[in-house]
Amino acid sequence: MISLSRPRLLQVAVPAHPSCAGRVRRTVAAHLTLWHLSHLLDEAVLATSELFANAVRHAGADPADSIALVLEHTEDELRVTLSDPSPLLPRPRTSGTAAESGRGLAIVAALADDWGTAPPDPGTPGKKVWFSLATGERT
Repeated sequence: MISLSRPRLLQVAVPAHPSCAGRVRRTVAAHLTLWHLSHLLDEAVLATSELFANAVRHAGADPADSIALVLEHTEDELRVTLSDPSPLLPRPRTSGTAAESGRGLAIVAALADDWGTAPPDPGTPGKKVWFSLATGERT
């Protein structure tokens, strides 16, 4: 059993542009593999991808905007947080079967053990949206 005396942490800023989605997915996958969390790979990558897409679509109005991605692995949990410059909180919604969007938060809620929002760091605009996954083996 691996004991973590301190959390593993990754913090990176990514341009708020759809073309960066692949880089975000690869970054999450690489760090989960490095941290021996491959059993969380599918859920974490998909949920992160959905939150990144939401942040780009709803918060990335300025080409200079960036989205902060934070991965934190503690002994019991993986927490993924995305911070964007928009103060508008995400709202889950019900989408019709023919709708092309509107399912992102429902997907995150279905994949994650928990998710939510938090205020931005002091002195910065926007919000944080996060999800967590228990690090125990999935059955």
